[in-house]
Amino acid sequence: MSNVYDVIIIGSGPGGYVTAIRAAQLGLKTAIIEREHLGGICLNWGCIPTKALLRSAEILDHANHAKSYGLTLNGTMTADVKDVVARSRGVSARLNGGVAFLMKKNKIDVIWGEAKLTKPGEVVVGKMTKPVVEPQNPIPKGVLGEGTYTAKHIIVATGARPRALPGIEPDGKLIWTYFEAMKPDFMPKSLVVMGSGAIGIEFASFYRSMGVDVTVVELMANIMPVEDVEISTLARKQLEKRGLKIITEAKVSKVEKGTNSITAHVETKDGKVQTITADRLISAVGVQGNIENLGLETLGVKTDRGCIVIDGYGKTNVPGLYAIGDVAGPPMLAHKAEHEGVICIEKIAGLPNVHPMDKAKIPGCTYCNPQVASVGLTEAKAKADGREIRVGRYNFNANGKAIALGEDQGMIKTIFDKKTGELIGAHMVGAEVTELIQGFVVAMNLETTEEELMHTIFPHPTLSEMMKESVLDAYGRVLNA
Repeated sequence: MSNVYDVIIIGSGPGGYVTAIRAAQLGLKTAIIEREHLGGICLNWGCIPTKALLRSAEILDHANHAKSYGLTLNGTMTADVKDVVARSRGVSARLNGGVAFLMKKNKIDVIWGEAKLTKPGEVVVGKMTKPVVEPQNPIPKGVLGEGTYTAKHIIVATGARPRALPGIEPDGKLIWTYFEAMKPDFMPKSLVVMGSGAIGIEFASFYRSMGVDVTVVELMANIMPVEDVEISTLARKQLEKRGLKIITEAKVSKVEKGTNSITAHVETKDGKVQTITADRLISAVGVQGNIENLGLETLGVKTDRGCIVIDGYGKTNVPGLYAIGDVAGPPMLAHKAEHEGVICIEKIAGLPNVHPMDKAKIPGCTYCNPQVASVGLTEAKAKADGREIRVGRYNFNANGKAIALGEDQGMIKTIFDKKTGELIGAHMVGAEVTELIQGFVVAMNLETTEEELMHTIFPHPTLSEMMKESVLDAYGRVLNA
């Protein structure tokens, strides 16, 4: 088998494997290099298995409030941590096998091993230094591995890993990253979560549903700092109502380790320090790109703050070398990586009308309880940009479907340019908002105005009706409030 390809992609996460499929569809001879498991972090250790965990937590929450739905459960509803984790890992294993099937279906060669760029257009693949971890299926004998491979176009899609703070490095036992938090061998009684971004808040929400005493420590003034302040404030109130303890404008300055517990020293902005003793601490202070040991320095690839610098089409400063996904910088989201990869490969293939990534139209979702979703500018950012705006709001407690579901706490907020009627931002907190946000994403991509949204018929009774009511509210025309 020839070791010469049109395209070689390093990394098989959402960005990598989707890009490989699109390359194959465009008739390019394609290979993908993977050192650990198909599907990358998202499928095996991130997006997918966490949603499986959160689904178990959601069902437990509903069961614990069955009486409010007129139901009585015979017996006590309890969570078996081993079974909850086993279901989550099984979901990942199923999808992992699906990626392997897609590679075979699209005639994409999978090369197993550690990739290193040695010169433009060349990749040397060495032995796998990391063991293959579940749920990766055993690597078949006789597959491609060590060797030298060449391609006119090489795309780096190596993803990211948890960021560690000096002195509070994860040890796999007392201080966890999302790897350990995702498959605990026991359910701790108490937990400190350091960081309130999507990863931190999702795990905080999950463990609270499991009955764990959870304290979240956040450096910024608001949890989920990238979100609209009004939305994150409502989310905080609901999370605290569920029993989470949240400390903002504070940092974990030191962690003392005991035999089977930690003591976190939490320093607030006024310099005061309090100590919190808990069974475990989850470090969720962000992620950093996997740029090491790839040979980037040898080729003179430009990097910035731990990520590869690219243009709107994934090109680096080295001809024939590209980067996509987390390793190419924020926002570090699976769907961003997928779309970025498609843009990159379609540009390589010479397709007409390929547009660069518009990061203002990338939705963000956090799957805690309550869910949070957003796209575009926050109210504060729009004002900081000097834009005159109209803001609409609609509360869940005025929506029939939300009330019927017993999920009547939340809000949908829309932001319009006052002069043009352009929708420039949408922000939500509440039940199933991660499924609703795409409606506004589509609207923004089509450059929809408030007039067109007002004349769109939303089905009744649905949660989606609140989207239209929020638009109407921005223009003083709300009907059901």
